[in-house]
Amino acid sequence: MKSQLLGLALAAGLSICAPASAEGDAKQEVIDRTNQCIAAENKHDAAALRDILDDNFITTYAAGKPGNKESFIKGITRGEVDPTQTQDLTDTSVIVDGDTAIIVGTDTFHSATKPPVAPLRFTITYVKRQGRWRALAEHIVSIPPNR
Repeated sequence: MKSQLLGLALAAGLSICAPASAEGDAKQEVIDRTNQCIAAENKHDAAALRDILDDNFITTYAAGKPGNKESFIKGITRGEVDPTQTQDLTDTSVIVDGDTAIIVGTDTFHSATKPPVAPLRFTITYVKRQGRWRALAEHIVSIPPNR
């Protein structure tokens, strides 16, 4: 009987490895973690960034030199907080494979006090450590106008 049920499940295309809701939950957790990172960046919250970023975090911007966790935090938290700054994520896609997840999308900055910045395309790789998603690597490039 078990083999017949297994055969029916496979014939129907049902996954027996992981429930679809578990993958959907993981994708939402990665989106939530990315939004927490954006909020921490806007507030210059170094403690929150240290919690979100893995100790092995590496970032690259366009063809620039890679940075590590502390250099990234130092750059983000430098200067005064702009209380009008917001970031909108659009065109996001998340892929989850076990304890690794990748989110790609577009990040657009808005500010009432600063000139507009070109939207950025980003890729962030997350790893799940001790039950929490942590950003392991990030790559960002500016989107040229008229693209």
